[in-house]
Amino acid sequence: MTVTATAGTMSATQRKTEVRRVILSSYLGSTIEFYDFLLYATAASLVFGPVFFADLDPLAASIASMGTFAAGYVARPLGGIVFGHFGDTVGRKAMLLISMTVMGIASFAIGLIPPPEMIGSWAAVILVLLRVCQGLAVGGEWGGAALMSLEHAESGKRGFAAAFTNAGAPTGALLGTLALAAVSLLPDEQFLTWGWRIPFLISAFMLALGLFIRSKVSESPLFTAALKESAKETAPPIVTILKRPRAVVVASMSCIASFGMQTAFTTFAITYAVASGAQRSDALLAFSFCQFCAIFLVLGSARLSDRIGRRPVMLAGLGAMILSVYPLFLLLSTGQFLFIALAFVGYTICHSATYGPMAAFISEQFGTRARYTGASLGYQLATLIGAGFTPVILASLFASSGKSIIPVGLFIIALCVVSAVFLVATKESKDNDLSAETPSA
Repeated sequence: MTVTATAGTMSATQRKTEVRRVILSSYLGSTIEFYDFLLYATAASLVFGPVFFADLDPLAASIASMGTFAAGYVARPLGGIVFGHFGDTVGRKAMLLISMTVMGIASFAIGLIPPPEMIGSWAAVILVLLRVCQGLAVGGEWGGAALMSLEHAESGKRGFAAAFTNAGAPTGALLGTLALAAVSLLPDEQFLTWGWRIPFLISAFMLALGLFIRSKVSESPLFTAALKESAKETAPPIVTILKRPRAVVVASMSCIASFGMQTAFTTFAITYAVASGAQRSDALLAFSFCQFCAIFLVLGSARLSDRIGRRPVMLAGLGAMILSVYPLFLLLSTGQFLFIALAFVGYTICHSATYGPMAAFISEQFGTRARYTGASLGYQLATLIGAGFTPVILASLFASSGKSIIPVGLFIIALCVVSAVFLVATKESKDNDLSAETPSA
């Protein structure tokens, strides 16, 4: 089923305009959501340890801070199930508006948490609770945003259209990192007291912009058509998905390495570069540059996957990371801005090849009436398994090995091997019929 078949009386020009509007909405909405979610990741690596866990030694504080980071990933699958259920039964658009509201409020509230000197350990408790709210929100955001673009797009362009949702992640990370880098130029005392709060408080303005844009788009035509055709269907979407669990397993396990390497370089690598002698602002600016590159690399790899397939592009990214992980960390250990920037760009090339085709790859595993639930669950399980505890694991491996980078690299390589095995074991999905209730996986 194509957009042309379901768009009713819309002219070709109107359909193209609407597709562009939906893609822009997904891109900007995802940018705002991931600005909030990934801003937390960077803050967890540099700020939350000394601010909320100052009574611990620096290494223990870093591990505790990364533990709060993991709470958001634990909540993401639940958010995917809840928002996915209503997205498959009520509509994609409504759930996207709600998920964005939850994320914006939670992020704004993080910037208002009183310091431990005022409320003691409750500061850390509130931080974790708000991080869980972030996880629930982004758990519902990704599936809806990706599907809105995918289900509006024409066949042969689905990967590129859906990738704008994933391109929002590096854009949001870029904006968040730049904001944190700007306030990190403050003296340490001011930065740790109030400076770090400013990027979180900006979320209020971004929330207002995002809700305005999201309110202007139309509902997915594939979803609308499927809803009319199966109005009497009573089985909850999650039941439909669990009857065919292979699709969720394939979707999630094929993508765990992408999230593992993303989280490793978003958190551990920045801390590692700073500990190796780099200035904090230099490390953040180098990471910001790689995120700018990632916007175009993600879209480019998705476009390539529309031509040659999702699997070849993703496998190439995994293989490149296996070969380059140790050279990249060697560059990070120099403490020099140019080499750190090169390391982050090298990581970005590998990661973008796996991340660009991902939105289409995961979504193409499921039928329309359960696609929001299935895609959200597959994606969020991948984030939980591949990324949720990766910062804690890497920090622990690094500390227990006498600050050796060897076990850190081996962990990342192991994730890449697992994902490669599952990708090889599944079928190419770029030509799957999205209107089918059980597309072949």
